[in-house]
Amino acid sequence: MGEHAARQTGADAPAAHAQITASVYTSHVPAIGAAIDHGKTEEAYWKPLFAGYEPSKQWMRENRPDVVFLVYNDHATSFDLGVIPTFAIGTAAEFEPGDEGYGPRPVPKVIGHPDLASHIAQSVIQQDFDLTIVNELKVDHGLSVPMNLMFGSPEAWPVKVIPFHVNVVQYPVPSGARCFALGQAIRRAIESYDEPLKVQIWGTGGMSHQLQGPRAGLINKEWDNKFLDRLIAEPAELAKVPHIEYVREAGSEGIELVMWLIARGAMADVAGGPAPKLKHRFFHVPASNTAVGHLILEN
Repeated sequence: MGEHAARQTGADAPAAHAQITASVYTSHVPAIGAAIDHGKTEEAYWKPLFAGYEPSKQWMRENRPDVVFLVYNDHATSFDLGVIPTFAIGTAAEFEPGDEGYGPRPVPKVIGHPDLASHIAQSVIQQDFDLTIVNELKVDHGLSVPMNLMFGSPEAWPVKVIPFHVNVVQYPVPSGARCFALGQAIRRAIESYDEPLKVQIWGTGGMSHQLQGPRAGLINKEWDNKFLDRLIAEPAELAKVPHIEYVREAGSEGIELVMWLIARGAMADVAGGPAPKLKHRFFHVPASNTAVGHLILEN
């Protein structure tokens, strides 16, 4: 009885409930998708990047979850200046690839998990985070590129996916601290779901890059790798970094890294559990004017 009560309140969720087994972090550069779609992954420019994800694919084969809760940002595919939700959760049964100007990517449609997504929405909103619930959503490269990097190019995705959009395109954008706290709320929501599902939470986007203006092409390898160090070892302190530092050090699009803090906030150690196990770390520059970072942390 005492052990059961301890598990209820401690870092380990009860076995009868859903559990977050790992968090995955990766950039979602659109040119990576184009390289996959046009058969260029073995070209000299791209081969080192894709080689860095081979251990990840093997790890995924051995640690496949039931559901991926995938934090990404829409790139004006489903949300334009007409509607800009700060946080939006996809609660539909399926999500088609969106047309980003050159036709939808030739990737499988995403199969959702409406029951878990609705439960998360209910729980997180009751924890005072204002989520936008989206029942019609087309997903773009922000979601599909990470799926390719971790699963390859199957006929159908082997897991269900809950898309979770964060606005990091149009200011004002949420703070790192808000994202980190949201990750903690998401973890509580998932671990209160009454079905023994294995769930992974992914944070995508980044790392340093700037796509316009006098600093277009900016990449800051030193800052990026320090970010990875701190994400692993001191995420609560990292979450305090203000927007202006991301923009100054990592470029205007480097702000996407706040999405990684949602995934990191959902890990067991943040709630007093053991430190996560680092299973893979990879960093590569450049990939089409962008620094690519990648981590796998197991709970």
